[in-house]
Amino acid sequence: MGHGGNVIEELKTDHREVEAMFGRLQAMTVGGQVLRDLVDEVTIELVRHSVAEEQYLYPAVREHIQGGDRLADKEIEDHSRVEKILKKLEQMDTGDTQMSPMLQQLMDEVSAHIRDEEDNLFPMLSRACTPEQLNDLGDKIRRAKSMAPTRPHPSAPSSPTASKLLAPGAGLVDRARDFVSGRGKS
Repeated sequence: MGHGGNVIEELKTDHREVEAMFGRLQAMTVGGQVLRDLVDEVTIELVRHSVAEEQYLYPAVREHIQGGDRLADKEIEDHSRVEKILKKLEQMDTGDTQMSPMLQQLMDEVSAHIRDEEDNLFPMLSRACTPEQLNDLGDKIRRAKSMAPTRPHPSAPSSPTASKLLAPGAGLVDRARDFVSGRGKS
């Protein structure tokens, strides 16, 4: 977390990290705690990434890109579907026969979302914003990820204002729970 650079570089680095985690998931031959730890790691990264995008990236898309409202709404809907899958995975035992299909669904959803952002949204944003604006957004994204929740909260409001108000508190609670349980430490 916190790679530096403009918003597009920052988010692409996140995407590569998530893809690497997906590769590890696909290569796994064991379940149990090893699988739970990796699912938790993926969840933490995806939730932080999504919250930061909803707070800063999508408002910038709405402001700077023609048709940005439609684009941002579609991306937020993608996040909502992913967050619901993450919530199910969080509650699922790793021995559950639905774990593997649910993980595949997660990887398919996230991979499609990544392709869409990188092929469509990022080039449009790059053309519409100055380098200074992109750098400023990168800084905001990094700060937001450092305070974001680490667990899925699918019923939380996704508006940027509500997220900026509620995410730090939820993030604090999530990080306290993670510290006590040891979640995300592997």
